[in-house]
Amino acid sequence: MRILAINPGMISTKVGIFIDEEIVMHACINHPFEELCRYPNIMDEFDYRKEKLIEEVKRQGFGMDFDVVVGRGGLLKPIESGVYELNDKVIEDTRHPRLHHACNLGSLIALSIAKDIPGCKAFTVDPGVVDELDDVARITGIPELPHETIWHALNQREIAKRYCHEHGVSYESQDLIVCHLGSGISFAMHHNGRAIECSNALEGDGPFTPSRAGALPTVALVKMCFSGKYTCDEMIRKINGHSGLTAHLGTNDCREVEQRIAEGDEHAKLVLDAMIYQTARHLCSLAPATNGKVDAIILTGAMANSKYITEGIRKRIEFLAPVFIYAGEDELTALAHNAYRAMTGKQEIKIYS
Repeated sequence: MRILAINPGMISTKVGIFIDEEIVMHACINHPFEELCRYPNIMDEFDYRKEKLIEEVKRQGFGMDFDVVVGRGGLLKPIESGVYELNDKVIEDTRHPRLHHACNLGSLIALSIAKDIPGCKAFTVDPGVVDELDDVARITGIPELPHETIWHALNQREIAKRYCHEHGVSYESQDLIVCHLGSGISFAMHHNGRAIECSNALEGDGPFTPSRAGALPTVALVKMCFSGKYTCDEMIRKINGHSGLTAHLGTNDCREVEQRIAEGDEHAKLVLDAMIYQTARHLCSLAPATNGKVDAIILTGAMANSKYITEGIRKRIEFLAPVFIYAGEDELTALAHNAYRAMTGKQEIKIYS
């Protein structure tokens, strides 16, 4: 079975080709800033990214003859976890996404490519809007602003299942705190196979990150919004892109920050330690969701490659449960393996509607 997996990011598109569950081609197509600036918004990048992807596949000696094309899911309406067969309803809903992000292109490109291949299926898996919250977790102090989820559902669920496989336990039997450490930081309590509490990593929830603000003092934020210094769009960009390490230190690269610390920069150390502390504090806040029962805590994502960060978090939270590190992200494999399981009847295929 030939499977094409597509994972668009803000400045790159990752693509993988799998034969059954074995990867035979992997590429990260970088999109230069000057190229992306030609397009008024992310959705306008569709044709450009699709063409670059097809060019790369052919450049590496592969034809466009796939049985399945599976794309990273977009920020559409909340849905339950699983493998979804894509259809025109995805296109309709993507015209009005909850938020603009490159992940919105994943399903669209996958469906567009699949339509040109006779008999080819198009899927998406565990998009960032997976919502399996307990009802009590939805309530906030303002009824018009319920707690909603935007998180790294795909990578978190794949890594949680990998941990369970390696430890000989069922994912559906565990209480796991999983934290994805990337340009965005998301966290969730996985209880018996469902994420019953998790963060909104794009809209001002959780710790600050390399480029995002996280939770902020609400009244002070409202006053800033009405200060006359910023438009609505400018405030959104400030919160989600120009905050965190970027605002404090002028970089979103944790490796650079650690180098500054090694050279004696005490301010850089204070800021990075604050991000680590906030992350640990928010992870601990998940424990009440299972009345304090936590079987393991899992740290994953690109920043999990940093021993400084993971050990900083570990020493603050290991009183809750053992901490396990799964550095990096493996979203292409997660997409392809879920698609393979669905095509071989080992996993339900749901219809996006």
